[in-house]
Amino acid sequence: SEVKPADSCWVFKFLCVCFLGRKNVLFIVADDLRTSLGCYGDPLVKSPNIDQLASKSQVFLNAYAQQAVCAPSRTSMLTSRRPDTTRLYDFKSYWRVHSGNYTTLPQHFKSHGYTTMSVGKVFHPGIASNHSDDYPYSWSIPAYHPASFRFENQKMCKGKDGDLHANLLCAVNVSEQPGGTLPDLESADEAVRLLKSRAVDGAPFFLAVGFHKPHIPFRIPQEYLSLYPLDKIILAPDPDVPKLLPPVAYNPWTDVRKRDDVQKLNVSFPYGRIPDDFQLRIRQHYYAAVSYMDAQVGRLLSTLDDLSLTDSTMVVFTSDHGWSLGEHGEWAKYSNFDVATRVPLIMFVPGVTTYHNWLWESTFPFIDVFSQSEQIVRNMVELVDVFPTVSYMSGLGAPEYCPDVSLQVELCTEGDNLARTFRYKERGKNPELIAFSQYPRPADTPQENSDLPDLKDIKVMGYSLRSWDYRYTLWLGFNPRDFQVNTSDVHGGELYMMEDDPGQDTNIYSDALHRMVMGKMESLPQVGFSLF
Repeated sequence: SEVKPADSCWVFKFLCVCFLGRKNVLFIVADDLRTSLGCYGDPLVKSPNIDQLASKSQVFLNAYAQQAVCAPSRTSMLTSRRPDTTRLYDFKSYWRVHSGNYTTLPQHFKSHGYTTMSVGKVFHPGIASNHSDDYPYSWSIPAYHPASFRFENQKMCKGKDGDLHANLLCAVNVSEQPGGTLPDLESADEAVRLLKSRAVDGAPFFLAVGFHKPHIPFRIPQEYLSLYPLDKIILAPDPDVPKLLPPVAYNPWTDVRKRDDVQKLNVSFPYGRIPDDFQLRIRQHYYAAVSYMDAQVGRLLSTLDDLSLTDSTMVVFTSDHGWSLGEHGEWAKYSNFDVATRVPLIMFVPGVTTYHNWLWESTFPFIDVFSQSEQIVRNMVELVDVFPTVSYMSGLGAPEYCPDVSLQVELCTEGDNLARTFRYKERGKNPELIAFSQYPRPADTPQENSDLPDLKDIKVMGYSLRSWDYRYTLWLGFNPRDFQVNTSDVHGGELYMMEDDPGQDTNIYSDALHRMVMGKMESLPQVGFSLF
């Protein structure tokens, strides 16, 4: 068949990569990072290293997590199965025992001869990954966790009284911390060491590095606060609970309330408002934590260049979910709003998103990502798409789509292979591309365990879809014993029209609009949750 010029150019670049052999993978995942990055258009946040990576990468502007909490999201992304398949909605089950013996992304690479390594928080530690970070299934060597992390939630934050507290806001003098270090500094050190060992070894590798920040507490080097003077920080533009929001949808940010400095504010539960001056400080510390994490990413990227690994290594940068910074009167994650479910997703593929560096010049000089419009994908994608895309773009091929019933299928994907987005320039909005997220609740009204209910306590599941035009959420009755959803038991609904209400501040859900949306959904391809 006839090969078009654009196709032949892409094929040439892809063949160049093939001649270089299989690509290594550096997989970087941040914790609780929303799209507060320069390359995503945030005018305040300083993220020069991630922006630099984005300038030579494919940037997915509208990528969404499947559940806005750590263990379910990471398990979903790394198995390419949705939470209703992993049956993990909390932190207290190991999917291989609880639902099915699903192959993970690093396990897939390991089975193809890669040395697979984990540094920091990749899988959620504890029961959710069998107290082993899924070793030896996923990793060639035991996962590395920074020793200083054990101090993370202890009283390490010096207050105005001179005493140490377990605060939310915790900018510290690193030299005064145990061991004179912090978890992400240790993780970056270990990742650099492993990269150097791989450069000597020469065998293909998959190195996953999970940075803990900007997860709370904001225990970060104090110098990063100087990047964000308080007089430059602004409050969230929509600090009020959305009009007609069903109470079941509200996230009462219980984990934030438990911190010593927040407790002193005596904010009423569940809808009390944090004082404006403290809100500004939370936002300041979150941004500073992003810049601190960005600096560690920069260390990894520069190490790739120093070791001449850049031209043989695919780099993926993402997050497990977002984090509310006062929008809708909420803080933390634990909801279906965009600020909690939307994440950065950046993929650098040598020879595809950038040409082979024959002159051995630095691969990552800064280029404004918005000047590289052909490398931006604006249509909706999901974190379940990461597994098949990374596998395909690194040369292993993508797993097959999962059948309707896949509990016994070890290797398959419930996401899409996004390789086509590297080959063809996006032609505009595609209303048929939809991202699905979900969140469980124990009751119709906010209570102490609304943010993170145990499986046995889940009574309602909020299923949410995001299209170009709207975010639509139904809160439906859920039986945790048999994992069944009662589609006729509607506990609440939300509908936000994105053109008029991009902040999702005015809920216009009604029975009539529900019928309209359902009718529109029936005309779309049968993807995602069958209940829609």
